Amino acid sequence: MSKATLIIENARVLTMDPDRPRAEAVAIGGAMILGVGSREDMDAFAGPDTRRFDAQGKTVLPGFVESHLHIFPGSLGLKLLHLDKVRGVPAFCEAVQAYAAANPDAELLVCKSAGYDLFGVGTHITRHELDKAVSDRPLVLIAPDHHTAWANTFALEKAGLINGMDVPVGNEVVMGDDGKASGELREFEAYKHVMALDSDGGRDNAGMTGIEPKGASAASRAADAEILLDGLKYCASYGFTSIHNMDGNFYQLEVLKILEDRGDLLCRTEIPYHLTPSKPLSMIEEAVEMNRQYKSDRLRSGRVKMFMDGVIDSGTAFMVEPYADDGKNCEALHTAERFNAAAIEIDRNGLQIAVHAIGDAAVRRVLDGYEAAQKANGKRDSRHRIEHIEVLNPEDLHRFKELGVVASMQPQHPPLALDFPFLPWTAKVGEARWPWSFPVQYLRDEGVPITFASDWPVADIDPMRGVMAAVMRKPWKEGHPSHASSLMQALSYYTVGGAYTGFDENRLGRLAPGLLADIVVMSHDIESLAPQDLGTARAALTLCGGEVTWEA
Repeated sequence: MSKATLIIENARVLTMDPDRPRAEAVAIGGAMILGVGSREDMDAFAGPDTRRFDAQGKTVLPGFVESHLHIFPGSLGLKLLHLDKVRGVPAFCEAVQAYAAANPDAELLVCKSAGYDLFGVGTHITRHELDKAVSDRPLVLIAPDHHTAWANTFALEKAGLINGMDVPVGNEVVMGDDGKASGELREFEAYKHVMALDSDGGRDNAGMTGIEPKGASAASRAADAEILLDGLKYCASYGFTSIHNMDGNFYQLEVLKILEDRGDLLCRTEIPYHLTPSKPLSMIEEAVEMNRQYKSDRLRSGRVKMFMDGVIDSGTAFMVEPYADDGKNCEALHTAERFNAAAIEIDRNGLQIAVHAIGDAAVRRVLDGYEAAQKANGKRDSRHRIEHIEVLNPEDLHRFKELGVVASMQPQHPPLALDFPFLPWTAKVGEARWPWSFPVQYLRDEGVPITFASDWPVADIDPMRGVMAAVMRKPWKEGHPSHASSLMQALSYYTVGGAYTGFDENRLGRLAPGLLADIVVMSHDIESLAPQDLGTARAALTLCGGEVTWEA
């Protein structure tokens, strides 16, 4: 019998394995799980060099899978000014001026998590307010959803945007009554010109555009490796052992390979190819090549990411019926013909597809494309994904199961579920569509595979706050469905669901002999916590392949 390198004992083990849902101890040998069972049974695996970890009655789970995040912007954002707790012009000016003083050499002052209600509900953020904080250096604010940015006058002038600019469909340089840019920049093709004012060329957003950064030196790559390492440490501190990135290019893979080669890739990391609306479909070959080159145990590709629309808050999500508050709508980022052709070609090459689709019309168009791919190429276990699904038309519910589509959802996103306000989202969607907003229960009842994630840095990465949001979710109107989840359902979507979505269900997501030792020991017995206290639980110990990647 193999001897254990580590035994976790005196634990409340939630294996997520239906054959043995609960246990007291887990024995680990190297990268693998040797046994799961009683403390006495696991003693059989003990040797003279076995480390024993006393979980003190706390919960032990499979390592969490973060199935939707943006690792480079999130990692870099750890060093930037966050405005999520700032409200009002005076507080804003104080925070930004202090940040500017502390960073005198910054070529572009970047502030993250600027709420749409930064200056009050219904009050538009303009360059004039930003100028009150800083007028002699370029300043940009990024919304929590990363779909809107606001720039001061200095930045707009330097980026060539002050008099407006023609940008691709679905993007907008918003103009003011004075005929000049207001400061609001909707979607990345509009605000990328401001981000490029930084001498790094916006490398942190290179994956968002799918463009390879030009002239990245060895020093830049080394610096970016350290930025990403900080982000991976942050992920591991929350119990994550696997991450599915939602933007990507060769550059990110190359930098992550630096970490892998020196043993610092703390999470299993999957990087997609980003196919933007401006790219010809012939560039799908790059996704094929990424998949060919990167197939290691901890670093891989194999997926294509696309955006079908924007977000509700800025009116850039693609809806079946117009917005309830202003009667307007927005075009999709890909025509039906282009998306169908892309889906067919990507699927023909055996790659997975993940598409950001917020509005119900965007979801429908993606489903149409997946159906076209299935008709053209035949049915296979593709596990194509739709990301977010903030609004679903009832007529499309049955199509998820029929097409084998995974619903990748974020329990932190519904207004009032965690950190996002009630307005403007709910007003723009309108009460008639509320029952079909973030429709977890309807998808679950239909038997659709579900995975939960945060969309970090758009929302808090903490999986237990995500679990709390899922369990505590309430309807916005009496008689409407809550779309809440039980504790075990929510935990399953962060473990089993994430593993399935990444084609890893035979390697991880459960605690069972022969599976990888991707494990998190929590700080609490989470089953004993009141629902409102679930967010207080954190990782006490994180193992990826039996290696300690975090220990409190």
